[in-house]
Amino acid sequence: MDRILKNVMAIGCHPDDLEIGCSGTLARYHDAGVHVTMVLVANGNRGHAIIPPDELRTIRSAEARRAADIIGAELLALDISDLEVDSGRQETVVRLVEIIRDCRPDLIITHSPDDYMKDHTEVSRLVFDASFSVSVPHFATGPAAPIAPLFYMDTLAGVGFLPEEYVDISATIERKIKALEEHESQLRWMRDHDGIDFAEFVRTCSRFRGLQCGCAYAEGFRTCRAWPRLTPARLLP
Repeated sequence: MDRILKNVMAIGCHPDDLEIGCSGTLARYHDAGVHVTMVLVANGNRGHAIIPPDELRTIRSAEARRAADIIGAELLALDISDLEVDSGRQETVVRLVEIIRDCRPDLIITHSPDDYMKDHTEVSRLVFDASFSVSVPHFATGPAAPIAPLFYMDTLAGVGFLPEEYVDISATIERKIKALEEHESQLRWMRDHDGIDFAEFVRTCSRFRGLQCGCAYAEGFRTCRAWPRLTPARLLP
């Protein structure tokens, strides 16, 4: 990092999305003394074929909190049902604006606009909107805040995503996997019914990004290239 950061925020859609995309980087921020906030927009209540939504919502909330503890992050949630994330819903924008104003992050990480499903792309649009709207004094409540630089994390399996920057997570890969494994309701379902070892899937993707940039394991990011979010300083660890 070229400048000292105090607060970093990562805004993901479902419980486990941030663990997949950027938790190695978030753990590195935490270890460097930066306050890390993880914000979940959707609650993951429809992410299982057998467990009913109300029960799954409770399970996944507890899993997310255990994972955040492993990373060393504060966890906040908007608690929107799966497949109902709407970046155009003013109430949701206001809620996220108020969260960002309260935390005043030095940078924000979120989903790529080209991610693989609607909830994810809606979160990307929501974050782009809310992270600008924080600067408008007469919008929502609380004092206006600066517009933070915005970084997009990798897509699932890296499909259609060519990183512009890499973070070496070789020292935090085991915490990344341990945090992901706290999402047992998802990993067990995928293993038992789809034949996918998702922890190994994520480890493999991190290894591939590491091969691209010359380290054991890495996470890839792209910069939101919109005024006034650009800076000459390197903000990633």
